[in-house]
Amino acid sequence: MELKMTLNGKPVSADVAADAVLLDVLREMGCFSVKRGCDTSNCGLCTVMVNDKPMLSCSIPALRANGKNIVTLEGLQAEAEEFARFMAAQGADQCGFCNPGFVMNVLAMMRELTDPTEDEIRKYMAGNLCRCTGFASQHRAIREYIISRRKEGAAR
Repeated sequence: MELKMTLNGKPVSADVAADAVLLDVLREMGCFSVKRGCDTSNCGLCTVMVNDKPMLSCSIPALRANGKNIVTLEGLQAEAEEFARFMAAQGADQCGFCNPGFVMNVLAMMRELTDPTEDEIRKYMAGNLCRCTGFASQHRAIREYIISRRKEGAAR
C-alpha cells in the first residue's frame, strides 16, 4: 500500500505492507535516531512528532501516518544539539541509547509548556526509560535548559 507523508520537512512516499509499523518504515527511510527498545510502548526510544505531538512510533501502524507531518530527531538537529550540550554537561548521556527519545520528548514539552514545573517535567518524561542513570542528571539538564531558554527569551 502507498504511504505518503511529510518526513522532516520533505514529502516522501513508500510502498508499505498493511501491517507495517511506523518505526520500521522510518528506519528503512534512514531515520536511525528512531530506535526499537521494548515494542510495548513503554520506553520512549521510538518517539517521533506526528503533527507536532510526540508519539511512540512502535505502536503506530505506518499507514496511519498517511498525509501527516512526521518529524524525527534528524529533522530537529539544531535544537537537539543545543539540548544535548546540557545533557553532556550534567553527565546525563552515559550510553546514549535513550537520548533520541528523551530529547524528542523534551523538545515536545518545550513546545507545549512554556515554563514547566517540576511535576509537569516528571509527568511529561515519565514514559522515557534510561537504564544507566537515576534520571537526576537528566532532570538537572532539563532544568538548566529551561533556565537558559528563559534567559535567552528575556534578552530578546
